[in-house]
Amino acid sequence: MRYIPHTEKDIREMLAKIGVKNIEQLFDSIPQELRLGERQLGLPKSLSELELTAFLGRAQKRNVNAAEVSLFLGAGAYRHFSPALIDHLILRGEFATSYTPYQPEVSQGTLQAIFEFQTMIAMLTGMDIANASMYDGASALAEAVIMAQRITNKQEILISRTVHPEYRQVVETYTRANQIELVEVPFSANGKTDLDSILNRLSDQTAAVVLQSPNYFGVVEEYAGLKKQLTDRGALLIVAVAEALSLGILKPPGERGADIVVGEGQSFGLPLSYGGPYVGFFATQDKFLRQLPGRLAGETVDREGRRSYVLTLSTREQHIRRERATSNICTNQGLCALAATIYLATMGKQGLREVALLNVRKADYLKNRLRKIKGFKIRFDADTFNEFVLECPKPAEEIRDTLLQEANILAGVPLKTHYPELANSLLLCATELNTQEEMDRLAEKLEGM
Repeated sequence: MRYIPHTEKDIREMLAKIGVKNIEQLFDSIPQELRLGERQLGLPKSLSELELTAFLGRAQKRNVNAAEVSLFLGAGAYRHFSPALIDHLILRGEFATSYTPYQPEVSQGTLQAIFEFQTMIAMLTGMDIANASMYDGASALAEAVIMAQRITNKQEILISRTVHPEYRQVVETYTRANQIELVEVPFSANGKTDLDSILNRLSDQTAAVVLQSPNYFGVVEEYAGLKKQLTDRGALLIVAVAEALSLGILKPPGERGADIVVGEGQSFGLPLSYGGPYVGFFATQDKFLRQLPGRLAGETVDREGRRSYVLTLSTREQHIRRERATSNICTNQGLCALAATIYLATMGKQGLREVALLNVRKADYLKNRLRKIKGFKIRFDADTFNEFVLECPKPAEEIRDTLLQEANILAGVPLKTHYPELANSLLLCATELNTQEEMDRLAEKLEGM
């Protein structure tokens, strides 16, 4: 793409149009101490293409090679093996450009892929129906909260503090204009949501209770016993799943009393990619079909009796009367949902379970290795999937930074930012891609601190 700079005349005309005297006025909102001013960026003078290529090559060598770093990060974005088949298929022309089936009567391939995605998500979550996917796990949870308000006509939402902090922030942003009251529920000493606190706070004004399992600390929540009390009060149970691979081994939320199940499908064959694009999923019961946000593809037969697919439900404002719309979500993550579908089809039921078991065993090995180190301890005594919290003898940020600088080990996420009471704690994750050698090396480095 050619770069054509503005002429002085262009600049004067644009400034006059927006009513400012000069370019400097455009930056009045930026504090002086943050501006470059007379300081120089330290960049070299203009270079030829050959010189610039050499300069960038030298600069690139200063980066740490990701392959040389031992990663123990999770917290909502997980490093998993992705079969080569996925990229091979989704990069085919007919799929690489898939976005939204605006012409559903001819987009049979796209609609079939969406239908398969919906079917697999419904099976994994133990729910009756699933939609054509959402932007990500956080926005899917926000849509679920608004849906619960719409169904119950109540304003109060009890949401556990063990739900991913960024998910909670997105929910707060989405619901700010809906007069929804978000009430945070504390967690107990074992890292699980305090269910007694929920029951004590539950009222006839409660629209829903929101839990995450495995929760942000990696702990598997026990919530099956809540169902009767919530039903008696006319409240719904929303369960979020940030680590979708856990569905390969844990009992489906739908079989444990969930009314709405949402989550993030990144673990199903999507790369980390600096945080996106990812793919949210949304599943619920048949009776809530008309309240489902987004789209839903269905299977039928054409006039000649051949199997075909249609866009059965689309409840966005552009498709139906505004007052009947359930959401303004305008896309399904078509390509990402396709990648997740190929991943699940490739792994199969047994393969998914085996990978999930590997995650449990790897994390359990690391947990038991680290709990033996003097000064360190496992913060919560509860069942976990592939993440757990390690309490450290010094600030977690200091330990993380030292390990990265001295050993190329990225050792988890410090919890202080979102949980001040866990200031010296690290959230660590081990997946099937973490080797025993890596885990032993992390333990050895911590032993030397």
